[in-house]
Amino acid sequence: MAAKPNDPKRFTEVRNSKALRDYFVDERFEAGIALKGTEVKSVRAGRAQINDAFGRVEKGELWLVNAHIELYDFGNRYNHDARRTRKLLLHKHQIRKIAQALEAGGRALVPLRMYFKDALLKVEVALCTGKKLFD
Repeated sequence: MAAKPNDPKRFTEVRNSKALRDYFVDERFEAGIALKGTEVKSVRAGRAQINDAFGRVEKGELWLVNAHIELYDFGNRYNHDARRTRKLLLHKHQIRKIAQALEAGGRALVPLRMYFKDALLKVEVALCTGKKLFD
């Protein structure tokens, strides 16, 4: 029997378990992500990790650095590099806002979760301030 459209088992979500413990979340954004086919299949199988990942702005584009998406078992020569830098897709005014906040200092762009919305993979990123040891 096919899974129902609202069945929670059908949706894969990868969470950053360290983010809410180590940072105060100031502002959240929902971004698309440019992936290869084998990367999408690995994420759908739940074989991704974003605990060590962070966002960076370079030349007016937003990049997700250090996210680990395991190699797809049946990908053979079409497989991807597991730790490659991936482009995040946001509106230009949102990228400018993030760039200004990062240039001001004291904040980081941290991915909170990676999930499927309809058939598209989305990444929830947040501008965060680091917590001190006594927080």
